[in-house]
Amino acid sequence: MEMPGSTVESVKHAAFDERKAYVPQEEKGQAFVWFDDGREIELLHFVYGHPSIEEIRGSPENVLKAIDEYGRTRKYLMNVGADKGKIVEDLVAEVKPQVMVELGGYIGYSALLFGNAVRKAGGQRYFSLERNPEFGAVIASLADLAGLSDVVKVVIGSSADSIKRLHSQGSLEHIDLMFLDHYKPAYTSDLKLCEHLNLITPGTVLAADNVIKPGNPPYLEYVRSSVEKKRKAAAMEETNGFDVKSEFGRNADMYKQREGEEKINTELKGNPNLVYESKLVNSYEPTGEPDGVEITRCTGMAK
Repeated sequence: MEMPGSTVESVKHAAFDERKAYVPQEEKGQAFVWFDDGREIELLHFVYGHPSIEEIRGSPENVLKAIDEYGRTRKYLMNVGADKGKIVEDLVAEVKPQVMVELGGYIGYSALLFGNAVRKAGGQRYFSLERNPEFGAVIASLADLAGLSDVVKVVIGSSADSIKRLHSQGSLEHIDLMFLDHYKPAYTSDLKLCEHLNLITPGTVLAADNVIKPGNPPYLEYVRSSVEKKRKAAAMEETNGFDVKSEFGRNADMYKQREGEEKINTELKGNPNLVYESKLVNSYEPTGEPDGVEITRCTGMAK
């Protein structure tokens, strides 16, 4: 008899409004170059030099509008965007997390949107884990501008090291809601690390971005697997690899070239006894390209 596992469903989303589309990702030669080329600092100058800067100060909503304006009129930004952001924002209002963690902060769009939602829902802390120190400085600057410094805490370093450090310091004892939007091959390993540290328990909710574009088959397989399947995989010491020829693999390779090698612990087995229920909510990238957010709820612990 198969042990409890995940229930998988797919949810459609409303049509994309082309009027708010970001400019497309730039292509240079055979490669796409759309981050870490100076645009992140350029964004800071755009926001702080905005004609409406006094209306922007202290307003997360207006800071987000300024970021969207840059993405629509200047250069593409790899933000979660308004459409997918609304999915997670509504999830925050439902879950009312005291502590929310995001893996991969980039320039702070998600930290501002979800950090503000956490505060409105009565939460205490939004940890934004970002590997790149320049991006982290941008997040901190925009969070301060938006008046969210009391809620949003930026943590610089690899996601795995930051999770372990926050846990060992006693700053992170439980995760109520986690948003995954970082190095795609690290989705599964970082989730297993959080399971291993007992940060994920029944009641925890996960929201994973970019599960369609570029996709993340290893992560989806893990959160959609039954307890029995996860136990067998752990016993056989299977690891979740990725195809470098796929868009998922190419995306990971690009991060490696731009940011350096990301060390991933493939030996952690996590806690295969955790029962997940998962659903895909279809939505759009800020450019209008189809994407989706995988919403996964930890519903129990199998014996």
